[in-house]
Amino acid sequence: MTGRMEQYGRPGAFGREMLTELVTVRMPFGKYKDRVLCDLPQPYLVWLERKGFPPGKLGLLLSALYEIKLNGLEYLLKPLRDIQRDL
Repeated sequence: MTGRMEQYGRPGAFGREMLTELVTVRMPFGKYKDRVLCDLPQPYLVWLERKGFPPGKLGLLLSALYEIKLNGLEYLLKPLRDIQRDL
């Protein structure tokens, strides 16, 4: 994953831009099509992680979301999600 995160700042960083995308980008395919990424259930993210995240930006976002949920850091997304709901 080295290099893929660089578009969001320093490698391994969860920057505001990435967090904002996690609460605005919708899943483009599959069982949870059209669901905002941050609303994907953790078991689905675990399944994707085992199967392999898709390539590109979507895979990067899903991988970051997996790590956030795995480590109990969803609270980082809540303020941004609340702002999006109010828009």
